[in-house]
Amino acid sequence: MGSFLTNTSNTNNFMLTGFPELERLEPWLTALLLLLYVISILGNSLILFIIKEEQSLHQPMYYFLSFLSVNDLGVSFSTLPTVLASMCFHVPETAFEACLAQMFFIHFFSWMESGILLAMSFDRYVAICNPLKYSSVLTEARVAHMGISVILRSFCMVFPLPFLLKRLPFCKANVLTHSYCLHPDLIRLPCGDTTLNSMYGLFIVVSAFGVDSVLILLSYVLILRSVLAIASREERLKTLHTCVSHICAVLIFYVPMVSVSMVHRFVTRAPEYVHKFMSLIYLFVPPMLNPIIYSIKTKEIRRRLHKMLLGPKL
Repeated sequence: MGSFLTNTSNTNNFMLTGFPELERLEPWLTALLLLLYVISILGNSLILFIIKEEQSLHQPMYYFLSFLSVNDLGVSFSTLPTVLASMCFHVPETAFEACLAQMFFIHFFSWMESGILLAMSFDRYVAICNPLKYSSVLTEARVAHMGISVILRSFCMVFPLPFLLKRLPFCKANVLTHSYCLHPDLIRLPCGDTTLNSMYGLFIVVSAFGVDSVLILLSYVLILRSVLAIASREERLKTLHTCVSHICAVLIFYVPMVSVSMVHRFVTRAPEYVHKFMSLIYLFVPPMLNPIIYSIKTKEIRRRLHKMLLGPKL
């Protein structure tokens, strides 16, 4: 992306910040972030390996889980370079083009995660409400098309952001709030009018996260209606149990995202480190928790993990 972002009017670098307000705790916070990175990268890589090796997991539900794991790895690797540079090696400066590129990838993977969770909710809807048509509706080709659609939608939404920022003059001290580059943080810095940037940012938030969350909620309303029609209480619980992992993944993605938005807009008097912690939770917790949740709640993955770690049962 560096080639199309080159512009002599925007040669300033950006200064990333860690937690100067909590200087005494910064080594511990850095160690915690590194631990979250390790758990996220190892956990999602392990999920991908298990799905690849286990033939019984070559099903639409686990293909979508593979997409989610790849996406979570993308989120982790997008923030890793600047977090390591600023908090571990105390090199807080990053180039303008590199910052815009990082912003692009962070938001690209965030929008993708929302789309993947929507696709997974459709998978659960078909599996529970139309189980006899499941294999004919969710073929491998259709799953691949859904994955490509999610990628293209996310790319088309995020692609204009670097260009909209690139056209603005940056004449202030370019000090960012976080140790990585986010669009809401970057649009505070230009000297020019950022109305178009703010309006476009709001548009893609509503059209992606807003629409996706409503459709996910609708799918679960239909799922719940179908489940309540089942006579046996045990069968109801067994059917709902297949949705628990996905519901947890939806909650740990959307709740921090909404919380970050609410804090930025309505809790303006909160200390700076509160905003930073909320942003960290939004970017670091879902990639770390998703593989843990699916490893605990999915019997096939749990069985394979047990076999890998402890060997086959005698």
